[in-house]
Amino acid sequence: MKHYILIFSFFVSTIALSQTENDMLLTFSEYLGYVKQYHPIAKQANLKLEEGQAYLIKARGGFDPKIEIDYDRKDFKDKEYYNLFNATFKVPTWYGIEAKANFEDNSGVFLNPQNNVPNNGLFTAGISASLGQGLFINERMATLKKAQFYKEQTKAERNLQINDIIYQASIAYFSWLQSFNETEMYQRFLANAKTRYKGVRASVLAGDKAGIDSLEANININNRALALEQSKVGLMKNRLMVSNFLWLDNQTPLEINPSVAPKQLDVNEVDAILKLEQLLNFNVETHPKLKALDSKISGLEVEKRLKANKLLLKADIQYNFITQDPDISNTYSNSNYKAGLNIAFPLFLRKERGDLRLSKLKIEASKFERTNTSLSLSNKVESLQQELESYVYQNEIIEKVVEDYKTLLSAEERKFSFGESSIFLINYRESSLIDAQLKQLKLKNKFYNTKAKLFTSLGIVLN
Repeated sequence: MKHYILIFSFFVSTIALSQTENDMLLTFSEYLGYVKQYHPIAKQANLKLEEGQAYLIKARGGFDPKIEIDYDRKDFKDKEYYNLFNATFKVPTWYGIEAKANFEDNSGVFLNPQNNVPNNGLFTAGISASLGQGLFINERMATLKKAQFYKEQTKAERNLQINDIIYQASIAYFSWLQSFNETEMYQRFLANAKTRYKGVRASVLAGDKAGIDSLEANININNRALALEQSKVGLMKNRLMVSNFLWLDNQTPLEINPSVAPKQLDVNEVDAILKLEQLLNFNVETHPKLKALDSKISGLEVEKRLKANKLLLKADIQYNFITQDPDISNTYSNSNYKAGLNIAFPLFLRKERGDLRLSKLKIEASKFERTNTSLSLSNKVESLQQELESYVYQNEIIEKVVEDYKTLLSAEERKFSFGESSIFLINYRESSLIDAQLKQLKLKNKFYNTKAKLFTSLGIVLN
């Protein structure tokens, strides 16, 4: 599929970066907004809701009224052997009771005597019911109840799916931000190395410095240039990784232009965008994963009730009033009726007892899974909180280390200007500062990644 270069004015702000006035910013909030709205996985997750609704509609169809027409005719050697017409209107109800009305009109030379009806046909109206199996729960009732629980389950699963794609997108953005900052850092140090080289070169030409100082300053330039090029490769990879999460409404993938940059973040901004303030009111019982399991268990409970109902005697009865004048109410009489009774009961009930036992085992397994999931989520949230507290302290320490290295480098450069130091010492101090700043950027990235992990552990869904 063809990738389209991202047009700046389409969705990024017009704040200029420090490098050039034409560079643009893609904020974390704007980025996640596009992920939520247009990413295929996010759209696929929304289909879960439609799937649950479709199952519910299908289950409700079990209670739809029905019209059944049965017509059978035989003519042979100019004789009408029989002409059978039977039309029935049925209305299923909740508790295993079905109301129905029937019209029967039969004729023919060789008509079965039991099919004889008046000239205008015969009308019947009555009910059929299950007195054992199917009275308090039957297939229609169970299917509808399970569909209702499944609808809630699909809603929770949809929330989990969106939560996961937001988490993955956030991790990609934080990596892009880290590599962007590393590239900018190496650009600054490369510029410093070039400036320092010019000064040393001028001193060498003036006879104030040895030629070896010029060589060492030039080696430093090449080292910084190499590190910068390597960081640019990492930046390109992470920018493309972020592009994987950007799509347009017509399912067109986007590729971020190299001049588009991530906006610098602070902790409060990340907390606000990912809604981590919900941690204060966190209740593991409201987690989407547990809600999905609760709905699954509720559906299994319905199935267990249905299987238990199969242990009862199967006794189906029907009773219908018969009349040839349905418009006249007094024609319905207890003396004119059609009734039936059907009774069945397996002697050993091995199939039914086996099905019931399997249902109970499924429920037990799901409950064990829920208990384990609840504990895992609680422990994970607590662990991530402690990890974040540690990163706060680590960031404070590394910030002091970086400032100290900056002070050492400044002092060494000042001593060098007075002729009391060397390029070797300056490069050493600068390398130590670079290592410290790289550690600082990695710690920030780990800190933000842990924030994203906390987001997905809390099961937060961004609206």
